[in-house]
Amino acid sequence: LDAMRDALERAHFYPDGGGWALRGAIADKLGLDRSNVILGNGSNEIIEFIGHAFLRPGDEVITARHAFAVYSLMSQLFGARSVEVPDPGYTHDLEAMAAAITPRTRQVFITNPNNPTGTMVGQEAIDRFMAKVPDHVLVIFDEAYYEFVDNPPDVLKYVREGRNVVVMRTFSKIQGLANLRIGYGLAPKEVAEVLQKTRQPFNANGIAQAGAEAGLRDDDHMRRTRELTHEGRAYFQDEFEKLGLEYVPSFANFVLVRVGDGDAVFQALLRKGIIVRAMRSYKLPEWVRVSVGTREQNERFIAELKNLAAQGQLAQKQLANA
Repeated sequence: LDAMRDALERAHFYPDGGGWALRGAIADKLGLDRSNVILGNGSNEIIEFIGHAFLRPGDEVITARHAFAVYSLMSQLFGARSVEVPDPGYTHDLEAMAAAITPRTRQVFITNPNNPTGTMVGQEAIDRFMAKVPDHVLVIFDEAYYEFVDNPPDVLKYVREGRNVVVMRTFSKIQGLANLRIGYGLAPKEVAEVLQKTRQPFNANGIAQAGAEAGLRDDDHMRRTRELTHEGRAYFQDEFEKLGLEYVPSFANFVLVRVGDGDAVFQALLRKGIIVRAMRSYKLPEWVRVSVGTREQNERFIAELKNLAAQGQLAQKQLANA
């Protein structure tokens, strides 16, 4: 907050159009070069850059069936065809995704941990997948929730090796700066240079850059947020077990839970001042996604969920295989 207040005093100046300081800080922290880093107005903008740079009408983009919806929407924007691969257990099936690659495939998106299911694929599965990917395919690793994982896979090694990859991360999640809309992509220099040509000047505002750079250095905040998230996530999953609700074990800062009529539960909770995400748009109409909050917020959500259960509004049954 102090860094952003200081930046606000200079609001009459244009921001650093090249993001020199923030890109340098990110590179230093990750052991990369500034030329490997591109800033976005949220990591969503990086997805748009990738489309501008590398998609043409008729190209194919491979995603998991229950992955972040923006991938398919952005593919349509550029006239490409989105190929959705089934994800048993709501987890990316990298073997099946590799098998789906054709000469027309230009991009493959791997969300790890996945949004909205919270599942994750490990290092061995990723390495096997990357060994099969032909050079004409750009692999995009969306790691928005990377910092919530205790021992995450290393995909930055592919950036260092010069593979055809982009790794996306954001300051919206563990740093808690979602309102600032600031994210970044990490890629080999040749790929990053192309992406830089697609962005608008001053796409990352100066206040956001200042807040992000300070957040990047605040290891104590990230540690405490991670601990709070792990505690709250375990609490949710334990309470879902007690309620007999099916859920997907999560590695992120949210949990996907099957409640019966997701839209109705969303509306019922909204009337109580609690916002969850109804999942009909993700082909999961019986589910909602709930983000971990403070202990008080978590307990209030569970209390209202129990009230709905007492009214017979939840789908309570034994856990089933996804």
